[in-house]
Amino acid sequence: MEIVTFKLALILYFAATIVGLIEIFKESKGLSRLILILAACGFVLHTLNIIIRYLAAGYLPITGMHQATSFFAWCIIVIFFIFAYRYKIGIIGAFILPIVFLLMLSSSTFPREIIPLPPVLQSYWFDIHIVLAFIGNAAFAIASGIGVMYLLQEHYLKRKRLSGLFQRLPNLQILDEINYRLITLGFPLLTLAIITGALWAESAWGAYWRWDPKEVWSLITWIIYALVLHLRITKGWRGKKAAIISIIGFLSILFTFFGVNLLLNSLHSFN
Repeated sequence: MEIVTFKLALILYFAATIVGLIEIFKESKGLSRLILILAACGFVLHTLNIIIRYLAAGYLPITGMHQATSFFAWCIIVIFFIFAYRYKIGIIGAFILPIVFLLMLSSSTFPREIIPLPPVLQSYWFDIHIVLAFIGNAAFAIASGIGVMYLLQEHYLKRKRLSGLFQRLPNLQILDEINYRLITLGFPLLTLAIITGALWAESAWGAYWRWDPKEVWSLITWIIYALVLHLRITKGWRGKKAAIISIIGFLSILFTFFGVNLLLNSLHSFN
């Protein structure tokens, strides 16, 4: 049942991604609704998969690359639905669902067996730390998608191509506002994730900070988004600059999650 729900969710996210790519090149309100329907069905099965793994393991399934990547994708879908409902922007799914699908596809390549929770992870600080980190990173993931939308819209505006996709994308001001709201949502969550991670590290290894690669790259990511907010307030950095840094910040998140775990020796190799 666990494998079936995961594969069905993956298929539905893939279908939503394909429909989203079609929507970019072909205008149709029906396609936007279909993306939401496919994503919602995938989300239900995805949620069921997480519940099944939780019941089987007896702990929140956020350890191991398979579970962590799947949970990351699930958090993105949650934030996506909230902002899609808030701003009524149907085409946003065309830029967010590919991220979800690729994360789920990556998750499917990692070992999926359920193993007993190591003693070092048996701490409530660990669960709080991971959940905060993933929700914050999910907000940043969607901000990167909004950043891509902003750059496309600005490109069409400069080239005076005021038809097709240009008419279906929100105006630059709205995209910049959404980007800012997502970063102001993700930044405090990332900050709390780093703080609770330090508290967990102290209980697990006797030190709040060990300059572990995951800690260092988390700090780099934090600095990137702190820079976005600081320059927006002090220098008025908005629009294109904010969009570009949002994309760079998400690339940093992806390296922190995948690069550190797969390429570097880290105390955090279990997630």
